[in-house]
Amino acid sequence: MAEANLTLVTEFLLIAFTEFPERGPPLFLLFLSIYLLTLMGNLGMIMLIRMDRRLHTPMYFLLSHLSFTDICYSSTTVPQMMAVLLGHGVALSYTRCAAQFFLFTFFGSIDCYLLALMAYDRYVAVCRPLLYVNVMTQKACLGFVAGAYVAGLFSALVRTVSAFTLSFCGNNEIDFIFCDLPPLLKLSCGDSYTQEVVIVVFAVFVIPACIVVILVSYLFIIMAIVRIRSAGGWAKTFSTCASHITAVSLFFGTLIFMYLGGNSSRSSEKDRVLSVFYTTVIPMLNPFIYSLRNKEVKEAARKILSRVKLL
Repeated sequence: MAEANLTLVTEFLLIAFTEFPERGPPLFLLFLSIYLLTLMGNLGMIMLIRMDRRLHTPMYFLLSHLSFTDICYSSTTVPQMMAVLLGHGVALSYTRCAAQFFLFTFFGSIDCYLLALMAYDRYVAVCRPLLYVNVMTQKACLGFVAGAYVAGLFSALVRTVSAFTLSFCGNNEIDFIFCDLPPLLKLSCGDSYTQEVVIVVFAVFVIPACIVVILVSYLFIIMAIVRIRSAGGWAKTFSTCASHITAVSLFFGTLIFMYLGGNSSRSSEKDRVLSVFYTTVIPMLNPFIYSLRNKEVKEAARKILSRVKLL
């Protein structure tokens, strides 16, 4: 009996949302609609930025990469989630689970770094406008983005190696939408202290570090706005940051609840709701957040649409 209980797991079974089979088709259609909107919205944002020269600025360069990572970030989980809903569960090999975990962590980490870089960009634009052209050069922007990808790769490698050096035995059912560290820790049958330390270190040094950069940047921006005497100038300056503040609040707010909010005390259902929000809903909302409240993007969209009508 002891040997049977210690049988090593060679595959994982994702069973999220399968307890109510009748909800499978409507949920499938819902997530399919969200995924298609995510693809269309983010691809549209990338194309719009490339086609309109007025959007060839550092802020929109960073935004185009954010749209790209949002597509990849969502694509690592949503198609599989839909397969789970249609098949009432999906079996993943050990290698496939590790690959998904790596890609999800890679693109999720890049999102964190890009949002921090966008806050720094707004700080330079508002607080150091005369130096903006010299600081946010094309070479500097390429270096910042390359650094975000390298840092994301490092974060993903460390977390993946840590997670998949755990011993999994006995139960192989993951009541989650993808292979993430919290549910994997629940399935481990050995000493997971080292791996738990890694997730805490990752959460403490990646998420809060990016949040500190964002908060410090906006602290200086607020101080600069306060010194603006005209209401029109205040509104114009704040409007350039409003979209980014909204995106940051949604993304980091959800991550804090998910990874820093005491995972052991939450139910699997709450974890699933949080995971659906930051893997499917936020990537869908980002292009709308950055377009609906941004005059430059709306004017560029109108210009492109007018060209299409003429054709």
